[in-house]
Amino acid sequence: MIERVECIVIGAGVVGLAVARALAQAGREVVVLEKENAFGTGISSRNSEVIHSGLYYAPGALKTRLCLRGKALLYDYCARHGITHRRCGKLIVATDAAQMAKLEDLAANARRVGLDDVEPLSAAQAQALEPALSCVGALWSPSTGIIDSHGLMLALLGDAEAHGAALALMSPVTAGRVERDGIVLQTGGAQGMTVKSDLVVNCGGLDAQHVAGLIAGVPATAVARRRLAKGNYFTLQGRAPFSRLIYPVPEPGGLGVHLTLDTGGQARFGPDVEWIDAIDYRVDPRRADGFYGAVRRYWPALPDGALQPGYAGIRPKVVGSGGDGFADFIVSGPADHGVSGLVQLFGIESPGLTASLAIAELVVALGAA
Repeated sequence: MIERVECIVIGAGVVGLAVARALAQAGREVVVLEKENAFGTGISSRNSEVIHSGLYYAPGALKTRLCLRGKALLYDYCARHGITHRRCGKLIVATDAAQMAKLEDLAANARRVGLDDVEPLSAAQAQALEPALSCVGALWSPSTGIIDSHGLMLALLGDAEAHGAALALMSPVTAGRVERDGIVLQTGGAQGMTVKSDLVVNCGGLDAQHVAGLIAGVPATAVARRRLAKGNYFTLQGRAPFSRLIYPVPEPGGLGVHLTLDTGGQARFGPDVEWIDAIDYRVDPRRADGFYGAVRRYWPALPDGALQPGYAGIRPKVVGSGGDGFADFIVSGPADHGVSGLVQLFGIESPGLTASLAIAELVVALGAA
C-alpha cells in the first residue's frame, strides 16, 4: 500500500529540521525521514557550533547570501526561543608579516559583502582584548558567535511538530522513483513503508548524493560530485585564557586550526583537513602533534600534553564543474534539474548551521514554484 504525504524531508539534521519547520508553518503536511535513531547525529552534531559572520565568502555567492540572512534570523530565533548562545566575537590573526596581506584581503571582502563591523586591529589592540594571544595583527569580527546546536535542533523540531510535522526515525530511504503525479519513496527499518509525495526535499547531508542516486528518474547530471574533508578536533584540559574565538588565516579546504569555545566555556581546537574516501569519525591521537605547532603560532603558552582527542566531523564538499575546486552551496529545484516536486541540497557544509533558517526560506520558495 502506498501512503500519500504532501511533503517529505529526507534528513533530520539542523537544515532538514529547519526546512520541516518552515514547510509546516506554511501549512504543508510534512514527514521527516531520518535513517538514524535520533536527529542531528551527523554533520549537525560534529562541528564548531559557531555562528559565522559571513566575511569569508565570495560576493554574490549563494553561501554568502544565506549566511548573512541566516545569521540575522538565527540570533533572533535564539533570543525568542531561549536557546543558549553568545555573541562573543572572533579574532582572525596573522602570526607573521607575510600573512598581513591575507588579513587585508579578508577585510576588503567583508566590505564587499556588506559587513561594516569588521575592524582591523594592531597586535597591541588584539592583545589588549586577549593578553595570551601572539600575533602581528588581527581582524575583529564582533558578530561571530557560538550556539548550543542541540538546543537549536530541539527548538526547530518542537516548532515543526507543533505545526503538525512528524519525525520518522530509523527510516532510511532505500529506493524511489519519479512518477507523473509525485515521487515515490521506499524506506527500510522495522516499519518500512512506501510513500508518495508532492514535494521531496533531499537534506541528506553526507548521504545526499547517495539518496539522489536511489531515486529512478533523477538525472545523473543533477547529482553534484563530492569530496569528504574530515576535520579532527582536540579538546583542552583546563580552561583556556580566551573569551573570544581565535582563528588563523584560512588554509586550503578550511579555516585553519582555530580555537572555539562551547557555551560552557570549554575550549577546543580544530578542525584540521584530512581528505578521506569513506566516513570514519575516529580521531587519531597522533594528529595532535600537528595541532601543537599550529596553535602555538597564536598561543605560545599551550602546555605540553594539554590536548586530548575530542571528536571528528566531515564536510561534504562539492567539486566544481572543472573538477579543480569547490563549488558554492547547491540548492536546486525543478527549474534546475527538471524533476517536478524535488529540491536537492548538496555541499551544505560550514556555514550551514548559521544559514539553516535562510536555507529553509529558499527551499519553501522553490517548493512552491
